[in-house]
Amino acid sequence: MTTRRELANAIRALSMDAVERANSGHAGMPMGMADIAQVLWGDVMRYNPGNPLWENRDRFVLSNGHGSMLLYAVLYLTGYPMTIEDIQRFRQLGSRTPGHPEHDPALGIETTTGPLGQGIANAVGMALAEKLLATEFNREGFNIVDHYTYCFCGDGCLMEGVSHDACSLAGTLGLGKLIVFYDDNGISIDGKVAGWFDDNTPERFAAYGWHVVPNVDGLDGEAVARAIAAARAETSRPSLIDCKTIIGYGAPDKQGTAKAHSDALGAEEIAKARKVLNWPYPPFVVPDEIRAAWDHRKQGAALEADWRGLLTRYAAAFPELAREFQRRMRGELPSNWRDVAAQVQQELSKQSAPQATRASSQTALNIIGPSLPEIFAGSADLTPSNNTFFKGAVTLTPGKVEGNYLHYGVREFGMTAIMNGIALHGGHLPYGGTFLVFSDYARNAVRLACLMSARLILVYTHDSIGLGEDGPTHQPIEHLASLRAMPHLQLWRPCDAAETAVAWTLAIERRGPTALVFTRQAVPQQTRTPEQLETIRRGGYVLIDCTGVPEALVVAAGSEVGIAAQAVNSLNGAGRRVRLISMPSTEVFDAQDDSYREAVLPRAVTRRLAVEAGARQSWWRYVGIGGRVIGIDRFGASGKGAEVLAHFGFTADNVVQQLRGILEG
Repeated sequence: MTTRRELANAIRALSMDAVERANSGHAGMPMGMADIAQVLWGDVMRYNPGNPLWENRDRFVLSNGHGSMLLYAVLYLTGYPMTIEDIQRFRQLGSRTPGHPEHDPALGIETTTGPLGQGIANAVGMALAEKLLATEFNREGFNIVDHYTYCFCGDGCLMEGVSHDACSLAGTLGLGKLIVFYDDNGISIDGKVAGWFDDNTPERFAAYGWHVVPNVDGLDGEAVARAIAAARAETSRPSLIDCKTIIGYGAPDKQGTAKAHSDALGAEEIAKARKVLNWPYPPFVVPDEIRAAWDHRKQGAALEADWRGLLTRYAAAFPELAREFQRRMRGELPSNWRDVAAQVQQELSKQSAPQATRASSQTALNIIGPSLPEIFAGSADLTPSNNTFFKGAVTLTPGKVEGNYLHYGVREFGMTAIMNGIALHGGHLPYGGTFLVFSDYARNAVRLACLMSARLILVYTHDSIGLGEDGPTHQPIEHLASLRAMPHLQLWRPCDAAETAVAWTLAIERRGPTALVFTRQAVPQQTRTPEQLETIRRGGYVLIDCTGVPEALVVAAGSEVGIAAQAVNSLNGAGRRVRLISMPSTEVFDAQDDSYREAVLPRAVTRRLAVEAGARQSWWRYVGIGGRVIGIDRFGASGKGAEVLAHFGFTADNVVQQLRGILEG
């Protein structure tokens, strides 16, 4: 019979061999945490390698994602669709085993990790999603949602501030099915961390309200098993298991040092390690008896079959609940969604007086929120300003899990990373709000949402210098251009209520991240034909046209559409021929076919002006080198919003002046 150590050594050997062949990677963490992984994946976790998408599987997050070979080795050994050839092609172009794990649930990889700390925040989101779904769908004798979230993390994850954001909130919410293993090896790339990370981590987590199992020998499988049992026995608090490990364990000359962290060990050191570990097999060879002991396909299939039987009985007893649960886990919108979307458009089209688009967003949410039970809303402390709390929403508190709105506190980064975890878990469509300028705090989590095509909505308000008195610290300048530059992010900056309605409905329908950017100040409502209302969803469309071929084109977005419309109407009334294009989403417009884009922005018309109260950088592509952009490439100023906008040239008179210069130049 194989021992725990022999099973763990299979992880160590595969990790050494893969990193050595790639001459790149991090073998030290997999070698240090191999015994923990063996206990967790061999004895504790509920999963089915034959169906990695099983809804009630335990979730596993490798927050210290540089140790990716640990995860790849475990997936290969337990029977997921990972081959030895995949292991051999570690870190190679086009391989399924990149340098850091990338979201691939069909392969058993729950989330993308690498930027440290975000994995543990994702795990908090997954554990929260499990708790919410269990509260909503479980009935006595039918715990169809009943799984744990396990997470590996290291010193780097706990140094990053996002771990504080997320773990503090996890303790407050009492996420008892979240268990985190801290790889307490005292080493990072720069060496011994005691010189810059001397926190008492167990006390820190105890202060968050976590259950802590301290001083666990992470190289002793039985000690790890006892620690996990203690963590699972605690149901009201998340658990931190502080595992004392040795980085690069088994490599006699490099273990316990920074040299084991992020360098290939070298052929000589690997040969020595094979002797120390009593692993006499060639590179990438795992003996049949060890492979058989690791193989979890039979057990996994049995676990899922038992759950499927429970789900069948649940469906018989609670058919509507069962259908709703399965719909939401598939990520499908309810059958009446088109009616809801039409109602949103109809209601917002009634708005005639000037209104801030954040207020228009509130109107949309008052219809969407009560109609979509999968919505999980929240804001990073700015709920009254973001207008993210919809009619009928119920605030989630430690004593009231039946909520669908979470006050995340001043945790923009943590909120976004937690939303990523909620979205990846399945069953909810999360959105969260903050000011646009504070998207900087959350930016790396936004980036990972885009990398994973996570289905969530980012609500950003106070979108320009028009917010006024709070001044340059709160007035976004470069943020719109910066977010538009991010691959896979779809950003909408509507100019009025009608565009806000379209932005919200398309964000709900999208299988990916969407940023909705709204004003603080009131903006005028634009007049449109039914045909124009339909073309809003194409991202850019002709809002005001002229008779005959246009002499000039004006492209505007958001609150600046209003002043551009005044200017264009004024010039057209004076006999000029100017077309105004509203461009609420450049990404959506760019995705249209060439014939549509040409119809809106004809190439032959080269006199062009773009208007937006933000950095000019992203607008030159639409106006060309000979065009002009009314924008702002400096920081703003404190004052009344209307006065600040006028001070920087965002007036109809200035748009007229710039257009006359183009037309007469």
